[in-house]
Amino acid sequence: MTIAFLNDEFVPLEEARISPMDRGFLFGDGIYEVIPSYDGKLIGLDLHLTRLENGLNEIGINTSWSRGHLTNIFTELMERNGNGNLGIYLQITRGVTMKRNHAFPANTAPTLFAYTFDIPEPVSGDPDKVTHWKVTTRHDLRWQRCHIKSTSLLGNVLHMMEGVTEGGGEILLFDADNQLTEAAACNVFVVHNNEVKTPPLDQHKLAGVTRDMALHILRAHSSLRVKETHITKDEVLAADEVWLSSSTKELEPVVSIDGEPVGNGQPGPVWAHAQSLFDLHRFDHFE
Repeated sequence: MTIAFLNDEFVPLEEARISPMDRGFLFGDGIYEVIPSYDGKLIGLDLHLTRLENGLNEIGINTSWSRGHLTNIFTELMERNGNGNLGIYLQITRGVTMKRNHAFPANTAPTLFAYTFDIPEPVSGDPDKVTHWKVTTRHDLRWQRCHIKSTSLLGNVLHMMEGVTEGGGEILLFDADNQLTEAAACNVFVVHNNEVKTPPLDQHKLAGVTRDMALHILRAHSSLRVKETHITKDEVLAADEVWLSSSTKELEPVVSIDGEPVGNGQPGPVWAHAQSLFDLHRFDHFE
């Protein structure tokens, strides 16, 4: 039985209830985070909480919960759910108002919900154990504020389902200038001639915590050239390697795009090196 946390109370997940007048339900008016943990140790906590605070500020949700209070909730949730390899889903919405109105209501109490779910054991650059992603491509049709980790994810969901329908499970998105933005639920890295590249952050891309950690780790612990730069679709299709990154995937290789192999169609050596370094340094403290 999974134990969740809802508005100052630990409850069985199946008993957690919110009002249908909660603005998270009516408008997707909220911010969320997914924080991985292994054996009770949280990964990238400071980066996740910073992004959470930035998102709440961007949409004007004011809360009184400190980082220490949230961390205590996470710790107890992990303990109540057996520690192990768990993802923590945290969602904060603007709360309940008994009049449905697009404009923000005054003085609502935010709703805080969190629960845990099992995540796979991390891999250490082993191509036989990692997921081999086969992806397709699309023009990015999401909204223009993708840097906010909002619960309003319908655009991402529709793009993800295009990838699922086409048998891949993920999709690479490109803007009107045919430059790479991200995937439906991941950031993207591309490798050319041992140079690791990822698109620079702007309003079209989420500041992924794993992306941030991977850039830091590669710059600090490898001799690889690492660059944040615009990447065209032609460059993606000609890449030696392509990776997806997210908190629950870490770094995972893409082996085909639109039915064509990436490189030799197998996880590449630069990915193996990068994921091995991530495995060694995921518990480093990140500000």
